[in-house]
Amino acid sequence: MIVPALAGAEEQRRNVFGDPFVQLTSAIPAGVCAPPPGPLLTDAEARAQAHGRIERGTSCYQSGRCRLPNAYLYDKEIMPRVRQAVAADGRFDRTTSVWALGQRRWIWLQGCVSKAEEAAALEALVRQIDDVERVVNELRVVPAATSAMPAATPPSAPPASSR
Repeated sequence: MIVPALAGAEEQRRNVFGDPFVQLTSAIPAGVCAPPPGPLLTDAEARAQAHGRIERGTSCYQSGRCRLPNAYLYDKEIMPRVRQAVAADGRFDRTTSVWALGQRRWIWLQGCVSKAEEAAALEALVRQIDDVERVVNELRVVPAATSAMPAATPPSAPPASSR
């Protein structure tokens, strides 16, 4: 009896729809904050999602809320602005590992922060970006992560006076 080679193999996962998925910061080591899987789907999962994506994508245009004919067309324009805003802000570079996923003008923030205040600040920052309809905050607070990061070098003290 011949068994097909792929019978027991797991179906390959890939970014079928080309959803933008980028890493914004990388201060927390992967051992503490594992990278999220991203928008990787099997072909079967993609087929199951296709109708809903078409419906959600075009309803934005049909209702007059989008200038482009499909809400997913905004994502490749939005993601560079998300990356630029987070980099320009500068508060998150040394204490977070964050990824952003864009789908239909929604931005999912995934990964880890060292304090809840950072998660709220990142969400507020991204929410202000043009064409972003919603921000889904899936960030995890990992307070122990700060001890896993290299300590900042303290500024050198001025020499003691010899009076």
